[in-house]
Amino acid sequence: MDLKTVIRTIPDFPEPGILFRDITPVLRDGAYLRQAIQTMEGLLPREFDLILGPESRGFIFGVPLAFHLDKGFVPVRKAGKLPSETVSKTYALEYGEATIEMHRDAITPGQKVVIVDDLLATGGTCRALTSLAEECGGIVAGLIFLIELEALKGRNVLQGYHVESVLQY
Repeated sequence: MDLKTVIRTIPDFPEPGILFRDITPVLRDGAYLRQAIQTMEGLLPREFDLILGPESRGFIFGVPLAFHLDKGFVPVRKAGKLPSETVSKTYALEYGEATIEMHRDAITPGQKVVIVDDLLATGGTCRALTSLAEECGGIVAGLIFLIELEALKGRNVLQGYHVESVLQY
């Protein structure tokens, strides 16, 4: 089964000139979803303590991986969505900026974390995630993505980190 055959390309979304890679067909088919998660699992480093994932698609892939491997999961959310004391990071988007947060006590200093998300594009979101993890004393053991948009050179922003992706466009 080739995951690329079910991922739709939607032109001009969310704005003209963008080719959006739509993973919802993967999510609605159990066999493809299983394949995506199992393939991502095969890319994980051997030793780590926690999986960290941004809402919402980082949750979709990170939680089943954490569950299957008996690891904890750290949710990273948009500002104002978490109830306890948080750390936050504001970063640039292609068309604006965003702020993400996680609980300050989500990572114990020295814990190894793997960041899991659906897409690596420019690397801005993921760079913010690594900053949050490290601010809390975490060690980023790896970054795993379902899709990587190579032309946007997100890996350049993440130099020094171990980056893996299942599919490249």
